[in-house]
Amino acid sequence: MRGWLTQRGQPVAAAMNHAGHDMHAMHAKMGMATPEQMAELAAARGPAFERLFLQRMITHHEGAVTMAEELLDRAGSAYDPTLYEFVNELINEQKAEIKRMTATLVGLTDDPRTGLKPGFRNAGQAIRGLQLVASLPKPTGFFDPANPGDLPPKKPAKKVKGKAVPAAATAADAGGESRNPLLSFANTDMAFSGDLLAVGNYHGFNLYRLQPAGAPQLISSVICPGGQGDLSIVGNILVMSVEQRRGRVDCGRQGVRNDVSAERFRGLRVFDIRDPARPVQVGQVQTCRGSHTHSVVSGDGKTGSVIVYVSGTAGVRKGEELKGCVGDVPGDPRTALFRIDVVEIPVADPARARIIDSPAVFADNATGSLAGLWQGGDHGEGTQDTSRTDQCHDITVFPSRKLAAGACSGNGVIFDIANPRKPKRIDAVVDPTFAYWHSATFNNDGTKVLFTDEWGGGGRARCRVQDPRNWGANAIYDIVDSKLRFRSHHKLPATQGEQENCVAHNGSIIPVPGRDLFVQAWYQGGISLTDFTDSARPAEIAYFDRGPLDSEHLVTGGFWSAYWYRGQIYATEIVRGLDVLALQPSAQLSANEIAAARLADYGDRFNPQQQFPVTWPDHPVVALAYLDQLERSRAVPAATLAELRQLLTQAAASMDARRGDRITATRLDALAAGLRVPASDALASTRAAALGSTLKGIAAKLR
Repeated sequence: MRGWLTQRGQPVAAAMNHAGHDMHAMHAKMGMATPEQMAELAAARGPAFERLFLQRMITHHEGAVTMAEELLDRAGSAYDPTLYEFVNELINEQKAEIKRMTATLVGLTDDPRTGLKPGFRNAGQAIRGLQLVASLPKPTGFFDPANPGDLPPKKPAKKVKGKAVPAAATAADAGGESRNPLLSFANTDMAFSGDLLAVGNYHGFNLYRLQPAGAPQLISSVICPGGQGDLSIVGNILVMSVEQRRGRVDCGRQGVRNDVSAERFRGLRVFDIRDPARPVQVGQVQTCRGSHTHSVVSGDGKTGSVIVYVSGTAGVRKGEELKGCVGDVPGDPRTALFRIDVVEIPVADPARARIIDSPAVFADNATGSLAGLWQGGDHGEGTQDTSRTDQCHDITVFPSRKLAAGACSGNGVIFDIANPRKPKRIDAVVDPTFAYWHSATFNNDGTKVLFTDEWGGGGRARCRVQDPRNWGANAIYDIVDSKLRFRSHHKLPATQGEQENCVAHNGSIIPVPGRDLFVQAWYQGGISLTDFTDSARPAEIAYFDRGPLDSEHLVTGGFWSAYWYRGQIYATEIVRGLDVLALQPSAQLSANEIAAARLADYGDRFNPQQQFPVTWPDHPVVALAYLDQLERSRAVPAATLAELRQLLTQAAASMDARRGDRITATRLDALAAGLRVPASDALASTRAAALGSTLKGIAAKLR
């Protein structure tokens, strides 16, 4: 660069004082390590040093690529052939070096999930703390028979002076650009009711009958394109989100050609699934931004009405197509941006479903400005470029606490839903490491919220060795006096490759008493189970992963959602189908804890954005689960543990035989009253109190 400037008679700046990391802006763009990072590197030894050094160097080289690319954006820079050649050579050299260092760094990891064999049906697998019970491919009609793995199509060969040029060469000449299929057949979210499982898809949905063991049985398939196809079930009503412009009122597959059309449908579809073998569309609610996701807030689906919050994230429709829709018009308070829609579905007549309100939930309470929260952009040096808050992606409701948690593009929000028809914002937070607030999950008692960041939109490789550990991750908050208090970040610990789209996505609580466990989908990063009982110290305790779909191309795939229901984990795989998994005992999760989770009572349905508190029966296995936790933390004397285990074994035998046992009951009562744990251990105290209550309940049943 100095030579190029000298040849053109341009001033040449003095060399930078790299030892002092001069020029603050240059420091950030070049990815140079901070003093804190250098100190961390100096303290590392052996393989830890090698990993850290390579991570820092990869970041440094990526900074060089960014600066070179920005140079070409300068007016006139691309017209100088010498500069253009210089910059492109620099970029190619830096990328090649990044590739070499990445391969070296990947080789230093001992996690079996890294470097798995790619493939559609024959990919390598890594599993710990889980068992793969069943894998179902997508039903007929929900994949392209000529390309079931959704691989990018080969570009047609072109002719040069009468000779055919191979497609690979054509692609290379075009800069290697590939054309991937649309998400036309992507599996998406799930909903459960009784023994019914509904699996959403951009092409419609499929209904399955759950089995006591093994794979669910397909009941029916409904082709009704429009995406995303997120679902909820309330009574005999199935609600489906639609946002794509190809969605049609009649569920047709031909799409909609005109820019403005009465045939187009974007919003909420309502189906009657009284006969699951023959679902019937019985209601529709058109919305200005479509429905990316939705949340069932209230209603049992038997009488009265069902209230639903609709989250639209797409562009605003033209007013000529749907009356009242106003887009991004500066100063126009009628805009459909910065709002959610509240929909009422009368159970007796779903055809009368309608929007009853579109509250401006992000408004500034002082000025009334609709854009009252994050305005978009970065938060300073080394931070994310966070989306503007003009939408919620997910809103998870916790009706028993009259709370909802919203992952709202640029903010994490909690709402008061005491009046479900009139949600009110009560707190909002920002996170400089978040690109897009995507989803929210409460813990079992509604005192914590786990938010996810969908950095890259779900279609990018964001779990590589060089990616920041707190970007595209979970953020865990405690709710204290109706305020969100940040505690920690947590990201999938396993390194994923360049061909694997990976970022935090959808999951649910696993109802182990005394613990906060979260099973979660990470797209092609697989499934991970996190213990966030200690909000400040989350840790992974189980996982399942497959290799990438393809060895050369990043094909958008992997797990969309992973949810616990009736003792098993069900996971939708975008391309491959549906997986069923079961928990396995390990050092981090006991057989008693797993058995206790199977006894949990959380109602007879599960919708992704609706949570109810879980309860457990007074049963010996539940008490044993608490005992295992207290033993793990060494909070109870060994003699007490041994006596309680013996008594609980006797109690279980008596209860199974349906006979009384006053002697065991009396002793259980005495031990419950005398349980003592260190006063300084708040978690052990909580578990001991729950154990004592369970012991008394068991004793009462034995009398």
